[in-house]
Amino acid sequence: MTQTEPTNAAETGKAFRIKDCALVVLATGKKARMLQEFRSELANIDTASIYHHFWGGLLQPRFEEREYNNDFAAWVRHGIHDAVLAERLSALAPTSFPDLDTLRQEIKELVDTRLDEVEYLLWARATQQFEFVRSQIVVFNTEKQLQEPHELLPAIKDMSISSVFYHFIDARRRTSDGRDDFSDWLMVFGDEFTPLQEKLAGIDPYFGSLSELRDQLASVFTSYFQRESQ
Repeated sequence: MTQTEPTNAAETGKAFRIKDCALVVLATGKKARMLQEFRSELANIDTASIYHHFWGGLLQPRFEEREYNNDFAAWVRHGIHDAVLAERLSALAPTSFPDLDTLRQEIKELVDTRLDEVEYLLWARATQQFEFVRSQIVVFNTEKQLQEPHELLPAIKDMSISSVFYHFIDARRRTSDGRDDFSDWLMVFGDEFTPLQEKLAGIDPYFGSLSELRDQLASVFTSYFQRESQ
């Protein structure tokens, strides 16, 4: 996943400029029908593809909850029909790894372990092939700006889930220290909002929907700013 417009709140002045985004999915031409083929392609695929297969699903419209948290786990379950490896892959949280290459290595090791455990998976062909894709993020300016931190509370309640994705998840690839945009902006105000930054750092955005993430953020902002006003 690549971006078309750099946005770092701390670098654009005191105002926080609320952005929105959409994903454009792009083919890589890499496919796999067997687990060994999947492992081989994974070893060399661009990290942008790994990012998409773990995070991109959050922005795809769905009529039901995701059964698995990433596309790799879903394919292993429904293409290879191996529930054990699917569960192991689904338990992976990208936020627990320092970078996507480290995550890639963990996936490879899980696949290797499973191939050693079950011999038939060495030659089993999937009922549906896996296609590696990547995505480009297209950024939109909403024209909405925040001047002071206390404005975060009403703003987050009205923010679209794609804005939440952009500012709280995708931001970690853009900010210098892997922070979300809210925390990055709060640094402009010095140490005053360090406790709020720490609370935001404690939110793991991976296991759950973007709507649930927005509710978590609203809860943190409500708790913090109501306490500060007392």
